[in-house]
Amino acid sequence: MLRDHFPNNTATSRSPHDPDASMSSDHVSGRPAAPSLSAGAIALMLLCCLSWGFNQIAIKLLLPEIPPYLQAMIRSAGGLLVILLIAAVRGVKLFKRDGTLGAGLFAGALFGLEFVLIFHGLEFTTASRAVVFLYTAPFFVALGSYKFLGERLRPAQWGGLALSFAGVACAFGVPQPDVDARVLLGDLMVVSGGALWAATTLVVKATALLKAPPEKALGYQVALSVPILGAASWLAGETLPGVPSGFALGLLAYQAFWVVGLTFLLWFGMIKTYSASKLSAFTFFTPLFGVAAGYLIMHDPLTPAFGVAALLVIAGLYLVNRPAPAR
Repeated sequence: MLRDHFPNNTATSRSPHDPDASMSSDHVSGRPAAPSLSAGAIALMLLCCLSWGFNQIAIKLLLPEIPPYLQAMIRSAGGLLVILLIAAVRGVKLFKRDGTLGAGLFAGALFGLEFVLIFHGLEFTTASRAVVFLYTAPFFVALGSYKFLGERLRPAQWGGLALSFAGVACAFGVPQPDVDARVLLGDLMVVSGGALWAATTLVVKATALLKAPPEKALGYQVALSVPILGAASWLAGETLPGVPSGFALGLLAYQAFWVVGLTFLLWFGMIKTYSASKLSAFTFFTPLFGVAAGYLIMHDPLTPAFGVAALLVIAGLYLVNRPAPAR
């Protein structure tokens, strides 16, 4: 199952341009639609979302020992090592000229700036507001997919995105008291981070990166994010308060080796094959998994609203992925 999402090149991958791909969604560009998500792809996407949800807790637990930009820089550096190792094992030639350099550098700049905006925005707005506004990303992906990829969602699928977004808002709420210009600036930064997340996805789908191995598509982004995040850490005056504990190093290893090195690789491998809009919709599960992780690990309260939120997200995903009615 994993091998299906790690093609070495387009000759061995099932791309959305494959004439044998099933017509599961409306297209306006004349290109064949991406295949419907298989059970294996759905399982892998849920695994990624589960990992990213727990990653939110790992970041929170690490903050007292490793500040945010420095934390993100180290995890990118560690993730890059995993990507290089996997590429070497699979015989992927990362430095072969294939016309992807320009798109790769652009995607890498977007990837690094995304995290700078999100982390900086959190200095002005609340975490709950940030989570809600960050998950505007699937809407940006859907709009960009229509504009640049020719993917057209049906009204019911747009309704599904809205329903899933409402689920995230229900889980976290958007507190209104004491909203001033500073908070709104933070909200805008987080929304911009979500837009850059979507833009990175679209760049991979719409450029020569689509034909590159996932290791190379992700390698550009992770490698370029290291100096970007390092510069942000230096400008913010971040320093380590002391020698990190073994527990902190374990959490950092989880972020670097598993989250960045493996789940991000799975994500970009699946982007090469499946609909960007449908894959992005699954990320609505990530904050819900984060709430569940907070309950299990940090003993955060779990309210009835969480159950309602989960049902809304699931209902929304059903609408997004439901096959088009026969004509």
